[in-house]
Amino acid sequence: MLASAAAAAAVGVAALLPGRLKPKPTPRLLKRLATASSSASTPPSPRSGGAGVEAEADTTPLFLRPAAHPVAAASLAAFRRRAAELVPDSAPHLHRHLRWLLADAAARDAGADPALLRAPLGDLESLWLRHVRDRRPFQYVVGNEHWRDLVVAVREGVLIPRPETEAVVDMVAKVQGFEAGWWADLGTGSGAIAVAVARMLGPEGRVFATDVSEVAIDVARLNVQRYGMQDKVEIRHGSWFEPLEDLKGKLMGVISNPPYIPTEDLPGLQPEVGWHEPKLALDGGKDGLEHLLHLCEGLSSVLKPGGFFVFETNGNKQSEFLVDFIQTKWDSSFRDVEAVLDFADIKRFVTGYRR
Repeated sequence: MLASAAAAAAVGVAALLPGRLKPKPTPRLLKRLATASSSASTPPSPRSGGAGVEAEADTTPLFLRPAAHPVAAASLAAFRRRAAELVPDSAPHLHRHLRWLLADAAARDAGADPALLRAPLGDLESLWLRHVRDRRPFQYVVGNEHWRDLVVAVREGVLIPRPETEAVVDMVAKVQGFEAGWWADLGTGSGAIAVAVARMLGPEGRVFATDVSEVAIDVARLNVQRYGMQDKVEIRHGSWFEPLEDLKGKLMGVISNPPYIPTEDLPGLQPEVGWHEPKLALDGGKDGLEHLLHLCEGLSSVLKPGGFFVFETNGNKQSEFLVDFIQTKWDSSFRDVEAVLDFADIKRFVTGYRR
């Protein structure tokens, strides 16, 4: 059954390639293909390694590396066929990922012979095997995620930005006078929110982005520099409000997408998330509320009167609890506290204003 699916996939991909005879796989490649194909139905243990698959040494996102590796067009086409054979027709998203991998790896004149790639062909094969066999998120394979109108660099150790999180940027844009305000993005991760908000601000506007993870700090700085936002975004290393002591009472807004998944739910996450994305950015403690409650506690000290806040949550019950909690404990400090729906009609966000 797997062999039939792989053969069908190979035929479909071959139709897109120049008319060349399919090269006969070497014994080593047959062994690697068989290992990866068998694991499609039996996933490996979390973060398992494997013969023939090594982690890439270069952490630079693939699309930012120089195209310095000439590869014969026939060899590139053969790699594409081999890679497609690992993917059954029932997984069209993996075929899309293969096209994405090749697009990011090749220079603009990829039709030339030899083609110029941003990584050796052997490295691409290792990356692809880790994605298909070890369930490594594709965003970590290529080193980026397309988010709003940005191409955000990511790497292992940094949470991959989600589509639903894009909504917080739209919420910021609806705040009266937001362009001139000072904003905090707490737990910035890749810096996606900070960069997106900064691009909308006027000359006086600023974003202060904090994170306790040094890996996240490095990646956020990379994304800030790539979009030329160094004068708008200040990256600060530390936990939540700790790096913002000098900004108490001065912020127009606080944004955060904190860890909110209950600890006991982590083992049930899909492998791409639970095995590879950082626990530091996922684990919200016993009820998933540990960090969200901490953020609520610190809000009134950093927001100026009229200041806005938006937190992303695990949805529905968690958002409803936070709304009730804030309204009950700090009714005199905040107004218009509410749960806001995401595009799937889940109460994903909690928003409000400082009185």
